[in-house]
Amino acid sequence: MNISSFDDLLQSARYQPLPQRLLFVFAGVELPEDSTPEQRAGFEAGEGGALVPRMCVDKSPQELDSFADLVKEASLLGQPWGMVFAAAMSGAPGEPPTSEEAGKALEHMVEAIKQGHIGAYIPFDVQGHAVNIG
Repeated sequence: MNISSFDDLLQSARYQPLPQRLLFVFAGVELPEDSTPEQRAGFEAGEGGALVPRMCVDKSPQELDSFADLVKEASLLGQPWGMVFAAAMSGAPGEPPTSEEAGKALEHMVEAIKQGHIGAYIPFDVQGHAVNIG
């Protein structure tokens, strides 16, 4: 399935043969302090910057009806963000992944994003549209 929106992700996760846990890392985009004038100009034009993980959460596909639900929950935490990275993990037949397993996977996601290793995740913009980064 081609995932071009958050709704596509939810639908796909709900129809997997094994129970799923969705992992989300909300990130802001910041300009590093040691940036050059060219980098600053690009950043002000909407290009470049560094991804900074701000918060993370795991949910079952059944806990979310829409992207708006996820955004509402994130807004309660008061952390500004510009992109959310998503991943899914499968459980065993009849058993979703545990909270401990999800927590470890989220820690790994946060570290990977900090290092710029984002290829394994689906990034979504603030409207819930999948973003092609590259």
